[in-house]
Amino acid sequence: MATTFMTLRTGQKMPTVGLGTWKSAPGQVKQAVLTALDCGYRHIDCAAAYGNEEEVGEALALRVGPGKALRRDQVFVTSKLWNTKHEPSDVEKACRTTLAHLGLSYVDLYLMHWPMAFQPGKDLMPRHEDGSVCYSDTHYTETWAAMEDLVDRGLVKAIGLSNFNARQMDDIIRMARHQPVVNQVECHPYLSQADLLAHCRSVAVCLTAYSPLGSGDRPWASTEEPCLLQDPRLGEIAQRYHKTAAQIILRWHIQRGVVCIPKSVTPSRIQQNLQLFDFALLEEDVKLVDALNRSQRFIVPTRDNKRLWRDAEHPHFPFSDPY
Repeated sequence: MATTFMTLRTGQKMPTVGLGTWKSAPGQVKQAVLTALDCGYRHIDCAAAYGNEEEVGEALALRVGPGKALRRDQVFVTSKLWNTKHEPSDVEKACRTTLAHLGLSYVDLYLMHWPMAFQPGKDLMPRHEDGSVCYSDTHYTETWAAMEDLVDRGLVKAIGLSNFNARQMDDIIRMARHQPVVNQVECHPYLSQADLLAHCRSVAVCLTAYSPLGSGDRPWASTEEPCLLQDPRLGEIAQRYHKTAAQIILRWHIQRGVVCIPKSVTPSRIQQNLQLFDFALLEEDVKLVDALNRSQRFIVPTRDNKRLWRDAEHPHFPFSDPY
């Protein structure tokens, strides 16, 4: 039976459902966070690269802290270090900027957003004159060592990874003073990540699913691509449980022991995405959802508006390995 939280190796309790804020537009994300906190969410997932942490901070300031509805220790906040901040000398400054934007003295979890380093600069995607991305050869283990200092300084409670494959995870684990507690990756029924999940379990790392519903609102979505939420097999299961397809998917995640961070700015959907603990999927229905896997990534960094892996030439590109 799924629980409402996962206990990380640090002892922290990470709620199994959080509000994702990727693709939440300015002017919308503040209200989305307020709605989420008011209906019971206690986990907010952020990143510097999303460009909306100041607005998330405005919402947190209204609900969290002395004299507010929630104590700081009741809300689990995650943020992420972007690729242009991998130089060890840039890591603390980047973290402090995130803390200032969020209006917090610490975050509960700080992730390395990708294993790939880009050249430092103000642009999220620094580019050469020909449009190609300016890569850096800074190794993710060097960046990790600087992130460990953030734990020592009390700026973050724990550190983790995002978009790392199993081999790269092991590279970090072998050298780490502070072990990674999470690997946040794309995961949904069309990309079940069964092998990576098994590996994470074997090394006491929690797998968090971003785009857990298939991210149908991604800007580059093709009309030719299958829409996970409209899969008739999910619809049949949902009818039997008197739930939505989204609720079936999210329940499937948490019964597998996967934390999920669905993004929405629609109040009714934000509420529905948390209504997962009044039912459980039968084992045969879990297997039916498992069978939907087609190892299909939707969140692929593209170039030239085509489904070409933009960063495949980067020495630390994670998706060249099987998992």
